[in-house]
Amino acid sequence: MSDTNSPTQTPAWARLTELAATARDMNLREQFEADPGRAERYTVTAAGLTADLSKNLINDEILDALIALGEETGVAERYQAMVAGEVINTTEGRAVLHTALRRPATDSLMIEGDDVVADVHEVLGRMAAVAERIRSGEWTGATGSRIRHVVNVGIGGSDLGPLMAYRALAHYRESIECHFVSNVDPTHMVETLKKLDPAETLFIVASKTFTTQETLANASSAKAWILDGLADADASEAVAKHFIALSTNADGVGEFGIDTANMFGFWDWVGGRYSVDSAIGMSVMIAIGADEFGEFLAGFNDIDTHMGSAPLRENLPAMLGLLGIWYRNFLGFPSHAVLPYSQYLERFPAYLQQLDMESNGKSVHLDGSPVDHETGPIIWGEPGTNGQHAFYQLIHQGTTVIPADLIGVINPAQDVGGQHDLLIANLFAQAEALAFGKTGEEVAAQGASEGLISHRSFAGSRPTNMILADELTPRVLGQLVALYEHKVFTQGTVWGVNSFDQWGVELGKELARGIVPELTSDDELDHDSSTNALIRHYRATRRR
Repeated sequence: MSDTNSPTQTPAWARLTELAATARDMNLREQFEADPGRAERYTVTAAGLTADLSKNLINDEILDALIALGEETGVAERYQAMVAGEVINTTEGRAVLHTALRRPATDSLMIEGDDVVADVHEVLGRMAAVAERIRSGEWTGATGSRIRHVVNVGIGGSDLGPLMAYRALAHYRESIECHFVSNVDPTHMVETLKKLDPAETLFIVASKTFTTQETLANASSAKAWILDGLADADASEAVAKHFIALSTNADGVGEFGIDTANMFGFWDWVGGRYSVDSAIGMSVMIAIGADEFGEFLAGFNDIDTHMGSAPLRENLPAMLGLLGIWYRNFLGFPSHAVLPYSQYLERFPAYLQQLDMESNGKSVHLDGSPVDHETGPIIWGEPGTNGQHAFYQLIHQGTTVIPADLIGVINPAQDVGGQHDLLIANLFAQAEALAFGKTGEEVAAQGASEGLISHRSFAGSRPTNMILADELTPRVLGQLVALYEHKVFTQGTVWGVNSFDQWGVELGKELARGIVPELTSDDELDHDSSTNALIRHYRATRRR
């Protein structure tokens, strides 16, 4: 890559620009008719995942150029640098080692004289011991009651990851029910606690620095609820027995009243959106048990190994990343839908929104120079078949082409009356309909009146990736998450941006800290006229 970190200076980028001129008019019907072996040639496997990439707007020439782009921008080399612990998060001066969170205990990775794999497994061991005490009933609350409800208090990666995994692995959960509070809107906490008994409730406060505004506000509300509900118990004992911390700030945790023996840390080389497989996953471990959580970690490691060893053309995360670049940068498609045909994966698209958009929503290269190309797409989606009755109309017949990942599970944990076959039939049918559409001639042949032919025709050639898992186990869920982590990594590497900082979320927080006291004072305001007017309106209207 050039000194400006821009991929636009590579030969592959120039070649892809040429190819894009005709690819916009590619007809997938014609591609399949001309190449009967297309599906087999464009199917890629990784661990327990199989992906049919044949319904993309690509041919061998385009694919070769995309692979060349990955090679010319150093995707494989940068991945090796990442897993080795090199400082690739240059704006914060940090290594990026979420892959170390799921390496087996038999591995070793020395960073500045410290074996980080050993450190990870020391924390996992302590987590497992506490999780087992909670699950078995040995851990009791201040009144001696068994813990039956766990409330995870966090935000961003400290909420989206464990919430997604908890729901995805519902089939593996046992007696303890977990709840998740993230929004600083007090409604979230109040509505969550309405049906809970303080004597049977344990809070997990997830904040690396123990300074996150929203999380500490919610944690303070939770503390007040516990102390009020257990008024007959010793206050310090009530907090110690009903709170766990996921943090590295022992002083802050201790001041809050949480026993630091029940504080589980992680490291500055773990970004929040990459942390579900760290101590942040404590609620998941409590729900499914340490052994199944170990399987979850093993699934991540499966894909880490695949990403580090498979050549680009057989490398599923890299291929998904390169296809996304093809659509974002060369065909001009601004968004990407993730459509899981599994109710268990209902929060997976929301999880991926943060993973992708916080990582690659960047407008400068690693050297600080402005990017001269598009970066992260808008990520969105909902489970099928619900989405079919909501927004698929736009995907099929709208004016904007929206590439989509369709995710299916072949062997379900639940099936009633053959409904799973109906679900999968819809999954396959949507991919077929999006790819091949329906011509005016076909519509007319079915007896439609001339005035309805255009309304009932489908252009087709709408690209999809079909990703299939044999079943949705903890291990497969880990594979799915790592698949997208490394897709995002691939794209960030090609674009030459830092996928591991998030300065864009800081400005609003900084301004909010200044506005909070102004909402309840009569002090003069020095914001812009709009913000000043809004604050004055709030002051005049707020009932206290």
